[in-house]
Amino acid sequence: MLALPSVNRQVQLLTTPDGLPRPEDFTIVEVPVPPRASGEVLVRNRAFLVSAALLRTLIGAAAAGLPGPRPGDPLPGAAIGEVVAAPDSSGLRPGELVGHDLGWREYAVVPVDRCRRLGDSLPDPLAHLSQGWTAYAALTRTAAVRTGDTVLITGAAGAVGSLAGQIARRLGATRVIGTTGSPAKARVLTTELGYDAVVVRGAEPIATQLANAAPDGIDVALDTVGGEQLQAAVHAARPHARIVLIGALSAQLAAEGAGTTATLELDLVPIVLKRISMRGFNAADHPDALAEWTQRFGAWLHTGGIRFPHTRIHGIDRAAQAFQEVVEGRHVGAVLVEL
Repeated sequence: MLALPSVNRQVQLLTTPDGLPRPEDFTIVEVPVPPRASGEVLVRNRAFLVSAALLRTLIGAAAAGLPGPRPGDPLPGAAIGEVVAAPDSSGLRPGELVGHDLGWREYAVVPVDRCRRLGDSLPDPLAHLSQGWTAYAALTRTAAVRTGDTVLITGAAGAVGSLAGQIARRLGATRVIGTTGSPAKARVLTTELGYDAVVVRGAEPIATQLANAAPDGIDVALDTVGGEQLQAAVHAARPHARIVLIGALSAQLAAEGAGTTATLELDLVPIVLKRISMRGFNAADHPDALAEWTQRFGAWLHTGGIRFPHTRIHGIDRAAQAFQEVVEGRHVGAVLVEL
């Protein structure tokens, strides 16, 4: 069994923020290493994903009386870690790597059915924290990308988008277009991550830039942003285009509000006339896609057919600042805190 320390540090919500959370709304506390009950696994976390949009929405939901972290609660988030102790019936052994959803802490007690054995299919264990499963499941199950498609990925420099464009290309898309917030990120997307063109927010109207980037229209849109970018996607859609909605960053990371609503006016006429399909998506509805994605992701990583864009930030004491950096859009790809 791995040696246990005398304390367990975790990031807790200090106050319910008024608007977008800031580092001062979080605090690090030292608590005892949690005891393990029957049917639970004690895990020493090695890293966790900083998903600012999801966390902001959960905090806002809790403030409205729904499930979510409240002041004094540790923050949730995707994590990977080493098994310290587990029930014999679980088949898990000390030192084995597992994935779960209790990040933002050094040690976690996780129900057996919420632990996922990771194995060695990926060359880098931290790649299990990628958001590629979401992108892959959306593009294969709902959007059903076909050879020859023109695909739009909004929020292309984010944890989902930085992999989604590469996945779309591997699935046969002949033209992949992204949206992002800065020329610097646009250069990374086109020179390193395989995007053919990138629309930069704030340069010209999104719809104008998209019309120039896709003069013949788009067949698929994977939307993580909403707002003006979703409006532009509807305008640029070809007949029978498929639009998959997986996020609403324009509202989730807005300075005002609680991040729990994303109101938008859409023109229904082109949706009807062009028979556009538009569907909300959650990868959890497609558990079969996870093993398939992991196998293909590992093979692509081994051959160099795909990259996992990410930034590693060391130390739980830097987690709150990492959250702020994600909000400010300082990084391309996923942001991971290593412990």
